[in-house]
Amino acid sequence: MGALKGKTAFIAGASSGLGAHLAKVLAREGAVIVVAARRLERLEGLVSSIKKDGGIASAVEMDVTDGDSINAAVSEADQELGGISILLNNSGVAGTQAAIDTDEPEWDRVVDTNLKGAWLVGRAVAKRMIARDRGGSIINTGSVLAFKAQKGTMPYGVSKAGLVQMTRMLAAEWARYDIRVNAIAPGYIETDINREFLQSAMGQSMVKAIPQRRFGEPEDLEGVVLLLAGEASSYITGALIPVDGGHTLMLA
Repeated sequence: MGALKGKTAFIAGASSGLGAHLAKVLAREGAVIVVAARRLERLEGLVSSIKKDGGIASAVEMDVTDGDSINAAVSEADQELGGISILLNNSGVAGTQAAIDTDEPEWDRVVDTNLKGAWLVGRAVAKRMIARDRGGSIINTGSVLAFKAQKGTMPYGVSKAGLVQMTRMLAAEWARYDIRVNAIAPGYIETDINREFLQSAMGQSMVKAIPQRRFGEPEDLEGVVLLLAGEASSYITGALIPVDGGHTLMLA
């Protein structure tokens, strides 16, 4: 407890799922939190929960497909926090259409959110880190589908593959500012959104491809996120860390 005391964290895509869970984890470890997403009412519930547990948190409304919205939200958070030291870039959407049936608006929806949005948020935060000359840590949320082909998720997989390379490119450019840029690649993590599917017969057949023979839980991401957010990873940048029960080991 308290490993991130004195740190400030901005979490994009925090209204539900992994973003909300990890916001609570960072707050529990002492970071002052600003959570951002489109659904402000969901964020307010998360902020209340964090405060109830003794944390310090606030919320800003942000649409990662809108550059003006991003700049306004990041500027507000930066001023409120007195500087952002940690960014968790967690906004993301997926689809289930076959590639042949995916139209241009659907492609734009997924890629603009998962890749362009991550770039715009990362850039906005990095500019302010550089202006304050304090450095910081940026953590991008990738996916094993950056490496694994899966039918029906083409735009999502492409966006996450792009995010992995973007992480490396930004790490190389921003290291001189003492900004570390890393990514995690979750495997199949069970949340309220996908629990019914993962527990279905089809979902249970998928678990056979995972060496640990289980799906992940949100708690499985806590250790690696805390590592990358804190000073223990001060010499780690441009890294991609799978959190997948060994799933990527089986990809040929």
